[in-house]
Amino acid sequence: MTRISEERRGSFLGVVDRFWRKSGYQMTAVNNSAEFPAIYARTIDGYRMSLSIGGQGQAFFQVDTPCVQKSEVLDSTTPATAFLDPDAELIPRPDIHSDFWSAGGS
Repeated sequence: MTRISEERRGSFLGVVDRFWRKSGYQMTAVNNSAEFPAIYARTIDGYRMSLSIGGQGQAFFQVDTPCVQKSEVLDSTTPATAFLDPDAELIPRPDIHSDFWSAGGS
């Protein structure tokens, strides 16, 4: 996962914010924390999304669905792009450096 530096977190959230607004999503809240910023949105059909930046610049996307009927979920048709140790107990920290998104250090 790519580490997003403190200097780039606002830009990253801004890119996603603009895309969500352009897609017709309603922004419902913004957390302007320098350390752990986040944005929240809702779609016209009731989905709620959030993007937050956590420890060490790790980005977290979360989507909550409106009430739906239970259905089977098919296995992914594409392989994972990053190795995740099946015995891992914790979510791994971001460990990929991007010349742009990780710029500035932290």
